[in-house]
Amino acid sequence: MDKTNCLLRALLDKGLLKARNFRNGRNKLAYSHLVAPRGLLERAEPTRGYLERKSLAYEALRDEIDKLKLELEQLEWSD
Repeated sequence: MDKTNCLLRALLDKGLLKARNFRNGRNKLAYSHLVAPRGLLERAEPTRGYLERKSLAYEALRDEIDKLKLELEQLEWSD
């Protein structure tokens, strides 16, 4: 899952975004993302902080994964 998708899903889960299918066609990948009125008016600043924390957590996890991959590669080369 990429960073943008991770952050969008987190906002959807908190109810700060609403997603809906805007076409009744076969392409179910075409979705629009709307900011819910509650999210826009009441949560703008806390949402910015939430996104920043989520982004930092994502980056930290990504760094940890990269570090572990490097360690595995080094172990494989030493065998």
